[in-house]
Amino acid sequence: METFKHPLSQEEEHHYLELIKKGNIEARNTLVEYNLRLVAHIVKKYQAANRSTEDLISIGTIGLIKAINTYDKSKGSRLVTYASRCIENEILMRLRQERKESREISLYEPIGTDKEGNEINLMDIIKSDDENILVDIINNDNISFVSRVFGTVLDEREQKIISMRYGLSGSNPMTQKEVASKLNISRSYVSRIEKKALLKLRDALLL
Repeated sequence: METFKHPLSQEEEHHYLELIKKGNIEARNTLVEYNLRLVAHIVKKYQAANRSTEDLISIGTIGLIKAINTYDKSKGSRLVTYASRCIENEILMRLRQERKESREISLYEPIGTDKEGNEINLMDIIKSDDENILVDIINNDNISFVSRVFGTVLDEREQKIISMRYGLSGSNPMTQKEVASKLNISRSYVSRIEKKALLKLRDALLL
């Protein structure tokens, strides 16, 4: 197991922090080196079978470097306190992002093709009430919210399909088959885009 250096005294720490203010890169590297023990200590809380300790330490070290680069002694907290928060935040942020990406990959990974030869993924066959999300939003008097975020969270194709499907442009709502025919694309592709767009609107509403 790697042996980490013991923490610096407050006087030594202060000395290196002053050097960092003057742009001394070596001083920053020294503070990083002497605080790796702190990183290793925090990493123990997040160790899992699917992640190596070295990997987590690398992520935590990024948080440590950010802490040293942005530390402001005048705000009252000690470097170790501030760095602990930054290290933990960096690890949590990375783990959340990886979980999110893992869910997206599993939902959109192709699992076969339909009769027309179009790829089918899990999102296409999930039985849910996603189609009712927009209706629920409207029923909850949040139509003004939808109007505000519609053009920011959805791309041009998603906006067009949702508008056609739910009659948002003032016309009558259309079935997926009708939308597909109108846009000259497959019904399954319309379904895929619609589900993705509705989830985006739901997520925006929950923020």
